[in-house]
Formats: sequence, C-alpha cells, structure tokens
Amino acid sequence: MATATNSKTQALLARQEKYLLPIMSKMLLHGSEPIAMSHGKDQWLFDVEGNKYLDFFGGILTVSVGHANEEVTNATIEQLKKLQHTSALYINELTIIMAEKMAEVTPKGLQYSFFTNSGTEADETAIMLARSYTGNTDIIALRHAYSGRSSAMMTMTAHGPWRLGNVFDGTIKHVKNPYRYRFPLEVSDEEYLDYLVDDLKEMIATTTTGKIAAFMAEPIQGVGGFVVAPKDYFKRILPIVKEAGGLLIIDEVQTGWGRTGKHLCGIEHWGVEPDIMTFAKGIANGAAVGATVMTPEVAKSITGPTLSTFGGNPVSMATALATINYIQENNLADNAQSQGETLRGAMEDMKKQYDFIGDVRGMGLMQAFEFVVPDGSKTPDPSKASALVDAARKRGLLLGKGGLYSNTLRIAPHLNVNTNDMADGIEIIEAALKDIA
Repeated sequence: MATATNSKTQALLARQEKYLLPIMSKMLLHGSEPIAMSHGKDQWLFDVEGNKYLDFFGGILTVSVGHANEEVTNATIEQLKKLQHTSALYINELTIIMAEKMAEVTPKGLQYSFFTNSGTEADETAIMLARSYTGNTDIIALRHAYSGRSSAMMTMTAHGPWRLGNVFDGTIKHVKNPYRYRFPLEVSDEEYLDYLVDDLKEMIATTTTGKIAAFMAEPIQGVGGFVVAPKDYFKRILPIVKEAGGLLIIDEVQTGWGRTGKHLCGIEHWGVEPDIMTFAKGIANGAAVGATVMTPEVAKSITGPTLSTFGGNPVSMATALATINYIQENNLADNAQSQGETLRGAMEDMKKQYDFIGDVRGMGLMQAFEFVVPDGSKTPDPSKASALVDAARKRGLLLGKGGLYSNTLRIAPHLNVNTNDMADGIEIIEAALKDIA
C-alpha cells in the first residue's frame, strides 16, 4: 500500500503553486492526492515519499518501453557526448536514418517525414500540408477528438474544457465520432455505419463548398476515452473524403508504435492507406519528438521555407531510433496483442461483476472501462473513475482517466509488460473495484 502524501510532496506543491501556471496544480490529482515522482526504472515509478508504483499509464501512453530503458538511455547519452544540436540547416545522418525508418514502418505510399517536438506540432504540420496540397481550406474532424494545445489544434479538439482562450475557426467542422456505446438507438453494425457515413456526407454538403482539405481522425480516440472506430469505418468514409478533394490524415500520437497490438501503426487494423500520418508520445519513450509522414505528392506541394529549430535534432533522433529498434527487435507489437488479450479478458469478467461498468473497449495495450450510474440510463459517473484511480494508486498501481465526461478509466501498460506484471496489475484493479463497490 502507498503511504499518504506528506511533507516532501506538500513542500514541492507549495513551490509549484507559487511559480507555475496555477491551473497546473489543480490538474495534479492522481486520485485524492498529488504525487511527486522521484525516479523510475522499467515498469516502476517511485515518489519522493518512497512509495513504489507499477505504472499502467506510462506518462499518458508515452513511456512505451519502460522508464529509463537501458538501451534507449544509453543511445541518448552516447549521442549527447557526440553532438547535441546544430539545426535543420545542416545535414544530420541520424535524421535521415530516422526518416528512412519511418518510410519503412508506415503504410505503403508514405515516404517523406518532417520532425517536430510534439503531437501538437505534428498535427499542425499535417493541416498545413493538406491545405497546401489541395488548395482547399476546410478540415473535418471527429467530435471528442483531441489534437493538441496550440490555438489551431484547440479548434480541432472537440472537448469543451480543452478549448481555451475562446478559440474558434470556422473552417474546422466536427462530425459524429464512432462512439457506439453512446448511440441511443438499437441498430445493427451496418446501420450504425450508415448513420456515421450519412452524417459526414451531410456535413460536407451543408457546411462546406463541397470541397475539403482533409478528414483527420485517431483510429482510437485517446483523450476521448479510447473510443474505437468500427472495423469498416475508414473504408466507408475514405471515398467520400476523396470525392470532396480531401486527404486522409491519421493521428497516431497515442495509437502508434505497437500500442494497439500486432501492427506498429494502429490504422493497419482498418486496412486503409492514409495520405498523411502523425506521431509523437511513444515514438521516443518520453523524449520530445513529433513526426509527420506523407506521400511524395503531398510533400512536394510545400515550396516555401519551413523548419523546426529543435525538430529532428541528433539527440531526439538517437532516442527515437533506439526506441523503435527496441520495439521491433523485441516483437513488442505482438506482446501488446497477447498481453492486451489477457487484460481485456480480465476486464470483461470484471464488467460482469459490477453494474457500474457500462462498457469495456480498446485494442492491444490500450483498454478502457466506462463507468455509469447503474440504472440503465448510461449516465456517466466520473466519481467512480476517480475513486478507482485513487483506490488503485493506494494499492501501488497508476492508471489514467479520460473521456469527455471524465468517466473513462484508461489502462495502458508499457509495451514490454510481462506476464507477472500484467497479473499483478489485474489483481490490483480487481481489488480496487471491490474497494469502491
């Protein structure tokens, strides 16, 4: 059991509240109390009070191969000793090697890369590319999407609480997201897909000139609460997007690098080939790396100067390469699939025991519970999600929350999670559910 927060954490909190943006301190609660981390190793995190935690959220799906992974850390240190930074105005072989790797592991047709520092910048780049290539302006995104914290990407984000500064951009349109659990009618899978397709068609016909720059979506909505698109969703919407002159942009900031199991890229489960893809988070195990990958035709549409001061610098590229190589060499996409099946099976069993678990969803090592008031209304119950995060934390397990209603529990262990750690994590979740029942 983790001990309660004491003077060390409170002292750090007091200093933070004095000098960092105040809202940040209000977002610290991982349960009922804040945590101040001291260090981490592999699957473990340690706070300043000496508590040890099994990490099943990985810095919001960012620490993909464990904390202070030796192979990744050593590659980073060696590059730091050699060359830390020049700029994009000089040729850097590591950046070229990383771009070659991106072309190798992403779907057919994608060849050119542009490296930045975050998912926000990667998504910004994708939008710029789509507008440059098509000559069109309007972008269609999904409701419940999250695209980043810049002004432009907050307009793409369809979560009211995350749209700060009164952002508005009339060229961004939001269609219904494929959130089957929240659909109010009893229909077949095909009828549900028809509904989503019709919504997209009507959106284009009524709110645009009939021409768009792009349709942008996550295969599984991350901040949205691990909402998984139906199997044929992208195959159905792709012809509509193309007919409107748009490109398909797939945001893999959270789903990329084996997270969904079997494939390195989540969209491969849906069997379509995007025009542009974006990555960040798990691509470099916590280092600040964003990547936008595109077809040659799209890449050649950019004729004006553009660069990222820190994007693609030698250290970040060394870290990203080491991370991806580690994932490939250790077959972690396959591990994510097998361990994810174990986790999902246990979660389905838990759902049968507790009527406040309304839905279980996800793929690979990206799984979620949605908590509801157990009266048949599907009314979101964010208090239950908070209570479970708190109960699990007290038992030494870190989990995450999400969803528009803050009622979704997000479970995302590191990709190299082993059988014993998975069993321990499942056992703690079961015990925490009993605690809050």
